[in-house]
Amino acid sequence: QVQLVESGGGLVQAGGSLRHSCAASGFTFGAYAMGWYRQAPGKERELVAAINNDGKTYYANSVKGRFAISRDNTNNTLYLQMNNLGPEDTAVYYCAKGTDATWYRGFHYWGQGTRVTVSS
Repeated sequence: QVQLVESGGGLVQAGGSLRHSCAASGFTFGAYAMGWYRQAPGKERELVAAINNDGKTYYANSVKGRFAISRDNTNNTLYLQMNNLGPEDTAVYYCAKGTDATWYRGFHYWGQGTRVTVSS
C-alpha cells in the first residue's frame, strides 16, 4: 500500500531554514506528481509546492522564492527546502502523492504530517 513518511520538521527561528524529506513506498514513485501541503492552526490545508514526474514545479505565491521542491526518483524521496522562514510558515506539513503525472490533477494520499514552528 502507499506509504508516505515525512521527516524534518521542528522549531526554528524566523529567518532560518528547514528541509523536509518524504520517503515514499508502495507505488512507482517516478511515475507520479508529488506535492507538499500545509495546514496552519485554524486554517484549511493548502498546497504550497508540487512537482510533476518530469520535474516541472509549482509554488504557492506565499512561498515562491523561499521554498524549493525536489525529488530523487532513484531513492523514492521527495524534499522541500524552506528558507527565510517566518511565523506565517508555522503549520503541519504533509507530503502528498498525485493521482497521475501532473500536479494539477490533484492528490489522493497524504503522509502523517510533520510540524514546523517558527518563532519570531
